Amino acid sequence: MDNKNKRQQELQDWINQQTDFSCRELAMVSGDASFRRYFRFEDQGKSVIAVDAPPETEDSQRFIDMARSYKQLGILVPEIYCADETQGFYCQQDFGDQLFSDVVNNNNSQDLYAQALDCLPAIQGCTDIKGESLPQFDSSLIDVEYSLFTNWLVSDYLGLVLNAAQIMTLQGAFEHIKQVFLEQPQVGVHRDFHSRNLMIVNNQQIGIIDFQDAVVGPLTYDAVSLLRDCYKRWPASDVENWLADWHTKHYAQYPWSEFKYWFDMTGLQRHIKASGIFARLCIRDHKPAYLQDIPRTLEYVIEVAHGYPALRDFADLVKEMVLPAVLVSLSQSSNIDGAL
Repeated sequence: MDNKNKRQQELQDWINQQTDFSCRELAMVSGDASFRRYFRFEDQGKSVIAVDAPPETEDSQRFIDMARSYKQLGILVPEIYCADETQGFYCQQDFGDQLFSDVVNNNNSQDLYAQALDCLPAIQGCTDIKGESLPQFDSSLIDVEYSLFTNWLVSDYLGLVLNAAQIMTLQGAFEHIKQVFLEQPQVGVHRDFHSRNLMIVNNQQIGIIDFQDAVVGPLTYDAVSLLRDCYKRWPASDVENWLADWHTKHYAQYPWSEFKYWFDMTGLQRHIKASGIFARLCIRDHKPAYLQDIPRTLEYVIEVAHGYPALRDFADLVKEMVLPAVLVSLSQSSNIDGAL
């Protein structure tokens, strides 16, 4: 029995032996970009989600504490029924199968994005759990995330070697973006507030999942995670309109030009990081499907950075060197797969 099957059997045994639930069979629902796996089972006509979160890689206690903190603020998150943090097992409320990403379309996008963005003021109010402040999205963490781009994407996945001028271009852009990132009002940040981490539940309410990495960070972070989603792209005009409506409704005390600048720079930081994570998911975690999301993510970087003179050299570097190398690599992988 391999380790995954062993963990699944241990999870089922734990449910039957140490909880009030009875589980005859676990049905895989999904894995995600982490090492967590989600299963569904029935108990007396009630559907329950069982989670395998290996303790060597996942912090179940953090997830449970965040869920309770969010719930106290009126944020719709799954109820945690029972947990064994030592083993990394827990059972939670089943939010169903309707992901925001699967439901949203041209006809309902205006309403759904407005509804999702309206969840953020409450999330921004959560800056501590159990009386302790959430980690700060500080300069050190930003630098770690920049290294995901330079190490995992540029170096490890693409095998590119940058010259001194190119390295200076990257460093200059990174510092510029970081400064704007840190100068914004600092609030509670979900950190992965995108279309695959939102669920449509109950009476078309939006349920929120995958919040265990929450931090205190920039005001616009979660908004740009959603509106410039690495998995789902909308016309720039729609994004700007949705952002402007959200700004008017909740943040009119900040000048629009400044707010939009914060949004753009924060998005650049996130997309630089995300493209590196997608490469790491392929190389380290053997999840090559995420490579398909890199071109879309880099296209955001190019488009936004070109709009600011201080970042145009950086935009050109990504456009002329990094993105073409990604596309060539993806094409070669597709050709190999097709020949097998």
